Amino acid sequence: MASEIFNQLVDAHYTPLFRFALSLTRNTSDAGDLTQQTFFIWAKQGHALREAGKAKSWLFTTLYREFLRGRRRAERVTALEDLGPVEADPPAPEVDVVTGMDASLVVEALQEVDEVYRAPLTLFYMQDFSYKEIAEMLEVPIGTVMSRLSRGKAQLRTTLARKESAGRNKVVSFHTPSARKLS
Repeated sequence: MASEIFNQLVDAHYTPLFRFALSLTRNTSDAGDLTQQTFFIWAKQGHALREAGKAKSWLFTTLYREFLRGRRRAERVTALEDLGPVEADPPAPEVDVVTGMDASLVVEALQEVDEVYRAPLTLFYMQDFSYKEIAEMLEVPIGTVMSRLSRGKAQLRTTLARKESAGRNKVVSFHTPSARKLS
């Protein structure tokens, strides 16, 4: 019975958790690891949750805390910088078109928004959490969430405008065979 409930939880929340992790880590491999770690923690500690309706919020909070913990740990490890250049991260998976705009462009622009704004934007617009839920997850006041959402939207708009104008300014040249003169 418990494994059936766990499987239902994974089925219901894996994709949204992975997307949130991807928005934080900007790397599919790290996002997958972070999502797996979140479900591992749930398997060990989830039984302690008193209200089953708060499982989604608990999972997102846990994922965010694990992300922060991992980032702090990575900051302490400086020896990795001596390894030299690393090949670029793989591109983020494509998603559906959102309100007439290329979704991959939106996701790409979201990755350029400062992380302090990216997390609330992703939780609010992509995961449909309320201000209160986001404030609890990020452990900040509701006013801070609203401020970060506002500033994040402004950064996202600026980035999208820059990317769209760059896309329109691309010059496409067509090579056509020379037309013969008719005499």
